[in-house]
Amino acid sequence: MKTIIFATGNKDKMREIREILGGYGAEILSMREAGIISDPDENGKTFEENALIKASAVHEKLPEQYKDAVVLADDSGLVVDAMDGMPGVLSARWMGRDTSYHVKNAQIIENLKDVPVEKRTARFVDAIAAVLPDGTEKTVRGVIEGRIGYEERGENGFGYDPIFMLPDMSVSTAELPPEEKNRISHRGRALRAMAAELFGEQG
Repeated sequence: MKTIIFATGNKDKMREIREILGGYGAEILSMREAGIISDPDENGKTFEENALIKASAVHEKLPEQYKDAVVLADDSGLVVDAMDGMPGVLSARWMGRDTSYHVKNAQIIENLKDVPVEKRTARFVDAIAAVLPDGTEKTVRGVIEGRIGYEERGENGFGYDPIFMLPDMSVSTAELPPEEKNRISHRGRALRAMAAELFGEQG
């Protein structure tokens, strides 16, 4: 069985990862479950660079029993066109790491208060990096297009999900059932692309 160690301690993210990759027969562990503590400086200029920084840092700390594991890491964010692409690669740190997403979401809505619906375009981007046991690196990217809503909607998502509306503005990604969100989300698309790289098949 292939072991995958994901460079995150985010429980919501790990739940999504296990739901999406669960059918491939791999053992999926968070870095904490593997006994690894890592918090590298994410100073890359792209999502791919930051994902590789995180994956490489964990790969270097693999305990002996996990030397044959594949290390995955992702870097994702919300790109808002009317905010010149912000928060972008700074999405997790924008307004401070300890600032709640409820506050961040409210600020984005305020920033776009005079922006008409057709110019509220945005996208979620997720780049996933893999470091294989021999040190080989791979990256993939998943994207979902949408628009910024006028209020938070939905309880199923996390982060910026409650203000990210699908293009027809009918529903936010936080209003989607988990299986539907995983099917269309940026993370779902990136994880399936990475699974194709690792397992040689599409999920």
